[in-house]
Amino acid sequence: MIKIMKLRLIFGSCLLSLSLIAARAQSGYEITVTLKGLRDTTCVLGHYNQSRTSFISKDTARVDADGKMVFSGESLPGGIYLILLPGNAKWAEMVYSGKEPRFSMTSDTSDIIDHMVVANSKENEFFYSFQQTLNKQMEKLGKMADKNAPDAVNLREDMETYRKESIQKHPELLASKFLKAIEGPQVPPAPKLPNGKDDSTWVFNYYKNHYWDQIDFNDDRLLRTPILQPKMEQYVKNLVVQTPDSLIKEAEALINRSKNKDFRHYLIRYFAAEYENPKTVGTEAVFVHMAEKYYLGGEISLSEDGRRRIGERVNVLKPLLVGKVFPEIQVWDPQKKPLSLGPQSAKYFVIFFYSPTCGHCKESAPKLLEFARKRKAEQVKVLAVATENSEEEWKKFIAEQKTGDLINGYDFSGQIDFRNKFDVLSTPTVYVLDENKRIIARKMPVEQLDDFLSFYQRRSRK
Repeated sequence: MIKIMKLRLIFGSCLLSLSLIAARAQSGYEITVTLKGLRDTTCVLGHYNQSRTSFISKDTARVDADGKMVFSGESLPGGIYLILLPGNAKWAEMVYSGKEPRFSMTSDTSDIIDHMVVANSKENEFFYSFQQTLNKQMEKLGKMADKNAPDAVNLREDMETYRKESIQKHPELLASKFLKAIEGPQVPPAPKLPNGKDDSTWVFNYYKNHYWDQIDFNDDRLLRTPILQPKMEQYVKNLVVQTPDSLIKEAEALINRSKNKDFRHYLIRYFAAEYENPKTVGTEAVFVHMAEKYYLGGEISLSEDGRRRIGERVNVLKPLLVGKVFPEIQVWDPQKKPLSLGPQSAKYFVIFFYSPTCGHCKESAPKLLEFARKRKAEQVKVLAVATENSEEEWKKFIAEQKTGDLINGYDFSGQIDFRNKFDVLSTPTVYVLDENKRIIARKMPVEQLDDFLSFYQRRSRK
């Protein structure tokens, strides 16, 4: 009896082990791909990151003599994947929804889309059938001599009808979500203004308000497609006013659309990265907002070093944002007399931080002088501050670049931390202040000073 019980226990444990192995196998993925024209090589399965600047590899598979390869593993996040062929010149696209872990794809490297045959994947069957149909219609359209002829117009209308109806038939598919996301909002006819022209403001507002209608902000699989980042770039750069208040408002509206952690983190990281060192002057406040609320606020977990770095960056930037009073700076003039902004009065101040040995600073000096002379009658003062502690090089720069007419300052004490007190990460670094010494522009290229000041004056008069 004891032996029988032991056998039952052993047999039971074996069955349990087999069931666990089977369960693990079922929870994994196995994708068989056969591409005629390939043999005895290796292919990579992966996707682009959101910015499309790098390819993220998820798996590799060895191709046998018949062009067959098998990608398999424990887990694969949903998205649009590329099977990258040797040489990186060709690839096959693949939709992985996370709901179809086992399927097969067969094609020919001479024309991967046209020859594609899919088994056991509704996602990829639809995805490739859709492309094959539209490719045939596009080929037919391409052969028509007159693209505005009635037949051509009808064909384009048929293609649009096919696209819409195909996507509407399969709303549950990731492929449908991806194809919908590619298209922008369809703007209806605009109302007419009293002068008979279309209301362009109405068109813009409609387009902007419906821009995200086709994006599911709770489906993180869209993060692993090539569409999201370009849509973000177009929306943020072209449809949102590039001021901190407008950008923060739009960022919060987008983040609040999502309850999905990965999607929210993507949006937060996008705005933080874009505006830490922005291309648009004076928008660093967006980074400060994101950093304080989401990074230092705890929604995005950070290492100790990461929290320290972001905290330090916020501490540097926050007193130097547009609208803040510029911190007091104490330097000395060439006669070693104390020099500071406090006693100075002017309608506008330009602070030019430079290194006397910097090539770009030397190139900028003549343009800075031209600006200063042109704007002198408008009570514009320029304070040029050398950031390196070499008195000889400083005076040499003043003599060679003929900047003696400017207010020249130098830190004889050697105690000023220009990097952390004034965010001088590179030279030249330029700030523009108003008469109250409030920052109205920061990190302004010297070449744009004159245009910026004209713009600012026009805006101030309104």
